[in-house]
Amino acid sequence: MQITAPAHPDAPAPKPFYAHLYVQVIAAIVTGALIGHFFPQTGEALKPLGDGFIKLVKMIIAPVIFLTIVTGLAGMGTLRGVGSVVGKAFAYFFTFSTLALIVGLIVANVIQPGRGMNIDPASLDASTISTYTEKAHETSLTGFVMDIIPTTLVSAFVEGNILQVLFVAILFGIGMILVGDKAKPILNVFEAASFAMFRVVDILMKAAPIGAFGAFAFTIGKYGIGSVVNLAALVGTFYLTSALFIVVILGTVCMLNGFSIFRLISYLKAEILLVLGTSSSESALPSLMEKMEKAGCARPVVGLVVPTGYSFNLDGTNIYMTLAALFIAQATNTDLTLQQQVLLLLVAMLSSKGAAGVTGAGFITLAATLSVVPTVPVAGMALILGVDRFMSECRSVTNFIGNAVATVVVSRWQGALDREQFDAAMAGRPIGSAAPVTELTPAPAGLQLQERSVD
Repeated sequence: MQITAPAHPDAPAPKPFYAHLYVQVIAAIVTGALIGHFFPQTGEALKPLGDGFIKLVKMIIAPVIFLTIVTGLAGMGTLRGVGSVVGKAFAYFFTFSTLALIVGLIVANVIQPGRGMNIDPASLDASTISTYTEKAHETSLTGFVMDIIPTTLVSAFVEGNILQVLFVAILFGIGMILVGDKAKPILNVFEAASFAMFRVVDILMKAAPIGAFGAFAFTIGKYGIGSVVNLAALVGTFYLTSALFIVVILGTVCMLNGFSIFRLISYLKAEILLVLGTSSSESALPSLMEKMEKAGCARPVVGLVVPTGYSFNLDGTNIYMTLAALFIAQATNTDLTLQQQVLLLLVAMLSSKGAAGVTGAGFITLAATLSVVPTVPVAGMALILGVDRFMSECRSVTNFIGNAVATVVVSRWQGALDREQFDAAMAGRPIGSAAPVTELTPAPAGLQLQERSVD
C-alpha cells in the first residue's frame, strides 16, 4: 500500500497544466508557426502583436533596473561590496565571452559549414546589407563609452538605454550609501515602488503567449521555413554549438558551483520559451531579475549582474560572430591564416560590446568585425541575411541562459546566495515564503546585504 504524504496546509493548490505560462507559450509558438507556414500573409500581419508585447516590456525595463540597483546598493551600506561584485562579474564576463568566441572558432574550423559553396564575391548584392555596414562604421569603442553617459539624468529613462540607466542607478545608489541614514525615507519609497513594479511585470507576463504567437507567426510567414534549407549547415552548426556551450561549458561551471544547468533551465523554462518566441532576450529581462531574486540571489548582485550582462556577457552573439565570419570565408573560398582568425577573435571581443543595445546588434557587430580583415568580403553577409532571424532566436536564448548562470555564480562567489531558497527553487518547491526578512551575515569581501522577500 502506497502512503501519500499530506500536503502542507500553506501550500497553494496545484495549477492545471494549461494554466502554466510555459505551456501557454509553447502552444502560442506552435500555433504561430502553423499560421505563418500555411497562411504567410496572415502571419506577417500578426507582427504588431509581437512588437507590441516587446514595447510593453521595454517600457518597464528602465524603472525595474533603476529600482533594483538603487535599493540593492543602498542596502549594502558600504562601497567595498559594490567594487567586489562588479570586479567578480566582469572577470566572469571576460572569461566566458572569450570561451564562446574560441568555441565558435574551433567548431567552424572542424565542421566547415561553408566549404563547397564556391560563391563568387562579385555576384553578391551588397546593397541588402548596406544599413548594417553603415551602422557598423558608426560604432566604435570610444563612441560606446561616451554613449554610456546620458545627456541629462532623465534622458536615460526616456531613451531606454540600459547602460545609461545602469550608470545613473549606480551613481544614485552610491550617493545613498554616502548619505547614510538620511536616505532611509527615499529608500523606503523606492522599495515600495519596487514591489509595485514587479507586480506590473507579473501582469505584463500574462500577455507573453500573445506576444510569442504574433512574433513567431511573423517570422515563419515572412521568411518561411524553406529559407533555412539552403543554409541548413550553418544554422544547424550554430544551434549545435550553442547547445554544446550551454551543456558542456556552462554545465561544468554550474556543477563546480553546486547546481545543475538543467534544473536552472527548467526553473526558467517559461522565460526561455518567451525569448525563443520573440527572438529578444530583453523581453524576459524583468522576469529574469525577479526570478533570480526569488531563487535566493541577493538583490544587489541581481541588479548589477543581469543588466550589465545584457551588454557584456553575450555568449550566443560571440559564438555567432566567429562561426558566421568563418562561414562567409569558407563559402567564398577565402583562406584565412591562423593570425587572421585570431585577429577576428580579438576584434570580436571589443565590437560585441560596442554594438550592445543596438537593434540588429549581432549583424552590425559581424559587419564591424569583418571590416578588420579585408580579405573576407563584407558583402558575404548577404548570404546569411535570410536566416539571421532564425539564428537570432538561438543567440538570444544562449545569451539569456548565460546571464542566468552568471548571476548565480557571482552571487555564490560573493557569499550572497541563500542556498536553502535556491535549492527549493531548483527543486520546484514553493519559494514565495522561503526567505523571510533577515539580515545576511557579511560576506568575506565585506559585502553587507539586506535580503528581502520578493513576495
